[in-house]
Amino acid sequence: KYYDLIKTLLSSSTQTFSYIRVLRQYLEDNYEINIQYSTFYNYIRNTPEFYEYFKKGKCLNSDANNTVIRFETPPGDQMQIDILSDTGEIIEVNILVGVLGYSRYKMYKVSLLKTRTVLMSLLTEMFENIKGVPKTIITDNMKPVMNKPRTRYFKGEVNSQFEEFSKDFGFKVIPCKAKSPQTKGKVESQMKILDEIRAYSGTLTLSGLVQLVERINARENNKLSQATGKIPIFEFEKEKDSLLSLPPEKIRNQ
Repeated sequence: KYYDLIKTLLSSSTQTFSYIRVLRQYLEDNYEINIQYSTFYNYIRNTPEFYEYFKKGKCLNSDANNTVIRFETPPGDQMQIDILSDTGEIIEVNILVGVLGYSRYKMYKVSLLKTRTVLMSLLTEMFENIKGVPKTIITDNMKPVMNKPRTRYFKGEVNSQFEEFSKDFGFKVIPCKAKSPQTKGKVESQMKILDEIRAYSGTLTLSGLVQLVERINARENNKLSQATGKIPIFEFEKEKDSLLSLPPEKIRNQ
């Protein structure tokens, strides 16, 4: 009975459904269609015109061969961050993603800019949100953080302004080696948020986008983590007491 609706969505010239799970989530969020994923997946596979859409995009399955062994960290010890970018016809949207290593509690912040000042401001908001500061921040070699990237033979050079920021808040910056995204796999796995956003391409205002990201953020923190088998928002309750204290408001307001 949803054939015509699905056909219309997959025929859109702007909206992009990268994976079957993204289409299912879109239907659940916008049309209150609650169908088991396995049932929905089999329906798509058995409907040739729908199956062809995803087959052409080569997005039916994730690459199961690129398996990475995760490592766990003590409560309050680590947060991984990254800036995800999606260039559209009108604007480029950036989402700062922070994931606490122990609880997998996630924080998403939308921004049109990815300057150092904006990054520090958004990180401050994240720290205020969790009412504390993790002991280490793991990041890739993003320009707002690094003057020179970390490589196999060079430890990298953190920007002096960002280093002062880290000292003010009490955390240590640990850059990943260039071209080694598996080092911060907990945050790299959050790239899937861009797939969900593309499903709304051409249908949202900027404020609507912010609201969508907030809804996705809340959903991710309230559902079972595949990595830990636990719910992040409950695990965060155990982790928050292990975070460092926030610096004085005078420092945060800078």
